[in-house]
Amino acid sequence: MTKTRIHDIFVVGMLASATVTLAAWHTPALAQDGTVQVATAKSRPMNDGLPMPGFDITTADTAIVITDPQNDFLSPEGVTWGVVGQNITENGTVENLHALFEAAEETGMPVFVSPHYYYEHDHRWHFEGTLERLMHDIGMFDRPGALDLNGFEGSGADWLEQYKPFIDNGKTVVTSPHKVYGPETNDLVLQLRKAGIDKVILGGMSSNLCTESHMRGLIEAGFEVMIVTDATAGAITEHYDGYAASLTNFRMIASAVDTTANTVTAIRSAYGM
Repeated sequence: MTKTRIHDIFVVGMLASATVTLAAWHTPALAQDGTVQVATAKSRPMNDGLPMPGFDITTADTAIVITDPQNDFLSPEGVTWGVVGQNITENGTVENLHALFEAAEETGMPVFVSPHYYYEHDHRWHFEGTLERLMHDIGMFDRPGALDLNGFEGSGADWLEQYKPFIDNGKTVVTSPHKVYGPETNDLVLQLRKAGIDKVILGGMSSNLCTESHMRGLIEAGFEVMIVTDATAGAITEHYDGYAASLTNFRMIASAVDTTANTVTAIRSAYGM
């Protein structure tokens, strides 16, 4: 039996069981010719000297989690655009997050959004870390209070307009806000557990802060996590590259890293589409 035929049977078997493995397709061919490919926003890693655990999309217990799909990060009018705009544009982050939302809408895959809000009482904290201080100083994600939506529509704390049909569809779970970077300060883990979710496809903003912290927090809580590398972006300043820092950690910690295009294909295949 030819290798091509064996591969075809293997793929058919995966689809029949509603399971699709990411970060494993085509690996044997690349291994044979010795091709080395490191993880980037637009390419999955191959033969980079690290293990390749892979990630099985199983329709019963896999969900998409998006961190901070909000104007202050993703809109050119947002308060952070001056440092994140370059990387968002290069990665196609806005369009790629839209593609993930769209794939979930088409297939029925569960989606959870973990937002970032600061209320007036949060500005009375006695100490902050470096970028906490910056976010408070520039009024990022500000809202008058937990029960007050005055001025929320179209503000920096609001969703990017093109995502609203997906988030406000009556199915997407919007958790309580995380207050620093990770899910330790909100109810994301509870909501995932109550929904029977064990595996998370993770994207959102920003890569080396909330997205990476959610990856770490979820893995520590016993979830299997993969990162969609071009559905996130980070701040790039004169001296520091947040996205490059996160990409290394994504590759070293997550079960898999892959692009939006490959992830959307795998999601649709898992659902028989």
